[in-house]
Amino acid sequence: MRATRPFTWRHTPGLSAFTAAILVFLYAPLLVLVVYAFNSNRLVTVWTGFSLRWFAVVADNQDIRRAAFNSIVIALVATVASTLIATAGALALERGTLRGGRSVVSAMIALPLIVPEIIVAIMTLIFFSLLGMHNGLFNLMIAHTVFCIPFALLPVQARLRDMGGVLEEAARDLYATEWRLFRRVTFPLLAPAIFAGALMAFVVSLDDFLISLMVSGAGSTTLPVYVYGMMRLGVTPEVNAISTILLLVSLVFVAGALLLGRRKTVDQ
Repeated sequence: MRATRPFTWRHTPGLSAFTAAILVFLYAPLLVLVVYAFNSNRLVTVWTGFSLRWFAVVADNQDIRRAAFNSIVIALVATVASTLIATAGALALERGTLRGGRSVVSAMIALPLIVPEIIVAIMTLIFFSLLGMHNGLFNLMIAHTVFCIPFALLPVQARLRDMGGVLEEAARDLYATEWRLFRRVTFPLLAPAIFAGALMAFVVSLDDFLISLMVSGAGSTTLPVYVYGMMRLGVTPEVNAISTILLLVSLVFVAGALLLGRRKTVDQ
């Protein structure tokens, strides 16, 4: 009797072509946007030659610089705060005494990843309104911090599960205090995951639009919100230039997070 060859999805007919079509559909618009950011023509879709003109225009625009400064400040504050909270939360979930409620707490922390962002933005706006908080920049820092916590927590929590508790128990057997244990054993092992989570949190905060649109006030406009305001008058070369800069920054930080995660895997 002839043996039946086991089915593998990689040998599905047409899978390669279908995958290539999906990738083209997803990334071709990004490529077009980047290419036309270097177009010297004022008309977005008419190519007349290579130029850095629109990047210079963006750099000279005071409103764009102010919006970019707001985005960077908010992202930095949200990254530091969310990373500290996420690291403490991951340690509490994986090394703490919490038992029955661990799954509930984990689900609550991951809620921003599940709930549509528009709902999170609306509820955040309602929450600040009920408290009478109308400081746009400060409100954005709080909102971005809360939204970024799951992105910073997941890599740290996964790393804690992978490393186990053998080394920490060995340090306790050698009479190490909890602070010395964290400083000399736990933190060095967690550092790649912490930095990877921080990079992801920074990218999420820098690129966020819906929460920033709902919560921001006068003088606290972020760069994605400013770009949205520009696009209401039509797509211009300046929009392409700003979008290209945001895309490149995001790619750099995401690549850094992936490299840190790969380094963690190699170290194991």
